[in-house]
Amino acid sequence: MTKREFLTASAALSLAPLAASAQSGSRPKPRKAKTTKLFKCPAGFPNGLAVTPQGLWIGEQKLAGAQANAYNLPEPADLTEHAWLVDWNGKVLKTVKTPSRNTSGMAVGGGYVWMVANAAPNGVFQVDMNSKLASHRQIPLGTPNDGGGSHGAHWQDGKLWISSLRLRGNLRVDPVTWQPEFMIPFYQSHPNWVRYHDITWDNGTMWQVIGNDSTGHAGYRPGLVRYDASTGKVLEVVEFLPGSSDPHGLAMHDGKLIACDAGIHPNWPNSDSPTAGWIFQIDFV
Repeated sequence: MTKREFLTASAALSLAPLAASAQSGSRPKPRKAKTTKLFKCPAGFPNGLAVTPQGLWIGEQKLAGAQANAYNLPEPADLTEHAWLVDWNGKVLKTVKTPSRNTSGMAVGGGYVWMVANAAPNGVFQVDMNSKLASHRQIPLGTPNDGGGSHGAHWQDGKLWISSLRLRGNLRVDPVTWQPEFMIPFYQSHPNWVRYHDITWDNGTMWQVIGNDSTGHAGYRPGLVRYDASTGKVLEVVEFLPGSSDPHGLAMHDGKLIACDAGIHPNWPNSDSPTAGWIFQIDFV
């Protein structure tokens, strides 16, 4: 066994106990939240957010091949997926081109945009501010060529967090060595919340978008779960009021949660949400 294989195996063993302990205890009583539209995204499907001092970054999702067919969408003429930096009125300040595919989450940090793919070749695309690819690596603890898909990412204190669908947890990774360090397992609440989306930071805690399986906006019941980022303990859950936007990307700005509505959702008619393609604010009520 090589040193790298030993470290990877050790990390997997260290993550396993947390997955069980973090879900123990009674379910917290949900509080409520509502959504308010802010501005429309650039043309395309927005499915990832990150906040920097320069403004709001939005990750573009495109559907190609089997994904495009599933949504009855035409094949894109250009498969490039963009990361847009916009001001708080929605004006585009900068555009970074990336080779990510079916992007479903992004982070910005260390001088790079980190786009997480949810379609082949999967993985995390590290792209500099001049649209140059620095690396493409798979989510750790999987096979070398397929670490599975992801629905979110976040940069915090020099580390990259990845919301891994295969691992069913939010994995903290060292962005230089690419070694997994810690994992917060997804909150389990079947059948209420079984879908997991983006993550963001809030004073030592982590918020994550969750939701139920549904066939349209009318039957969707999105929510939020907040974890203690040092232990993985579930601190609270939040239910959105009926008729709220469909949250995919998630970020924190000036103490307020900001989200985006991608405009596409598995098993829904396209643009079924009334706020498809919008950035919106989340307020607790």
